[in-house]
Amino acid sequence: MCIGSGGACGYTQSSSSFTCYNTEGTQQNSPRKKKGLSAAAFAGIVAASGGVAAILIAGALFCLIIRRRKTSDYPKQQNLKALIPLKHYSYIQVKRMTNSFAEVVGKGGFGTVYKGTLCDGRTVAVKILKDSKGNNGEDFINEVASISKTSHVNIVDLLGFCSEGSKRAIIYEFLENGSLDQFISRNPSMNMDWMVLYGIALGVARGLEYLHYGCKTRIVHFDIKPQNVLLDGNLCPKVSDFGLAQLCERKGSLMSLLDTRGTIGYIAPEVFSRMYGRVSHKSDVYSYGMLLLEMIGARNQERADQTSASNASSMYFPEWIYKDLEKRDNERPTENTISSEDEEITKKMTLVGLWCIQTSPLDRPAMNRVVEMMEGSVNALEVPPRPVFHIPPAPLQESSTLSENISVYTDYDPSVLT
Repeated sequence: MCIGSGGACGYTQSSSSFTCYNTEGTQQNSPRKKKGLSAAAFAGIVAASGGVAAILIAGALFCLIIRRRKTSDYPKQQNLKALIPLKHYSYIQVKRMTNSFAEVVGKGGFGTVYKGTLCDGRTVAVKILKDSKGNNGEDFINEVASISKTSHVNIVDLLGFCSEGSKRAIIYEFLENGSLDQFISRNPSMNMDWMVLYGIALGVARGLEYLHYGCKTRIVHFDIKPQNVLLDGNLCPKVSDFGLAQLCERKGSLMSLLDTRGTIGYIAPEVFSRMYGRVSHKSDVYSYGMLLLEMIGARNQERADQTSASNASSMYFPEWIYKDLEKRDNERPTENTISSEDEEITKKMTLVGLWCIQTSPLDRPAMNRVVEMMEGSVNALEVPPRPVFHIPPAPLQESSTLSENISVYTDYDPSVLT
């Protein structure tokens, strides 16, 4: 209509409407106001539509990725359930059985242990593992799959697991008396029965013998220590916490480790320095020997304090064990403070422990031989060679935590015997 009247169609911001201008540039009476959106509104709608479209496209791609991931994970979950003969719990079920993780019963370097209750009323221990980076938890799956196939009175029973994204948990039997270190701390040193300690030590040895020789594939634990030995109501020991365990074939027991694993004080020398030999199942033997000697030291704490009070800061405690063994053999105290049976148990555990901590793996007995030594007569045991144990008087500068806390081992003189 504007063009037909000889004008030009325009737009005014003041009235936000179209206006008809004549050829001289003067404003004419606007024709009937055009219904519809302004140009600015139209441009805004176009821009908004583009943004919404981009969001919709991104959302569609995200949904597609999630769908494909779920689709690809489904066979893995099915294979996982088929591979592991244990009940697979969801994370919601784990949270429910622990009452939202209300009661903590233990903590470690790999996670926290909570007390829980299953639907049938059984009390369980639920270990929530810390988030692990790399290989999507394959190490966790391999570990649980292998340990779930074990069955021994001295190995903790696994009852189920959870593997849901980054959430991983292990459900195992709850043992009333807690760990060995808790048991020792609750009982004064002179009130601990030697037969009880001997039974615990022998049970741990049998558990390790089963892992090394009774399984289809040899399992090396790599973290034997009092905290990882649990005691049931009858003080029957059960080896637990296989977070560092490795599998190896029995024919080729030598292993290659890219990292140092274990707990300071229980790590075999070859684990942190290959100059002492190759890593193998004998590394567990060393840790077991240190466990034995610690049990002896806890039982004889008063004697240890009297013997090493003058140089406790510089004496490595296996060295004290050697000195105490030598002293008792030479003096033979007359007081009737310990029975002959307890004396025999003490000496047997001492000799076995000292054989197990020999510096070279080749000089240590295998776990099946350790069980024979523990079950046999003390008179059949020879006194092992005496290594030279030494701790530097001061930590080296710029050293790691590992090197600050591990003793320096030197070769022993085979001619020096106690």
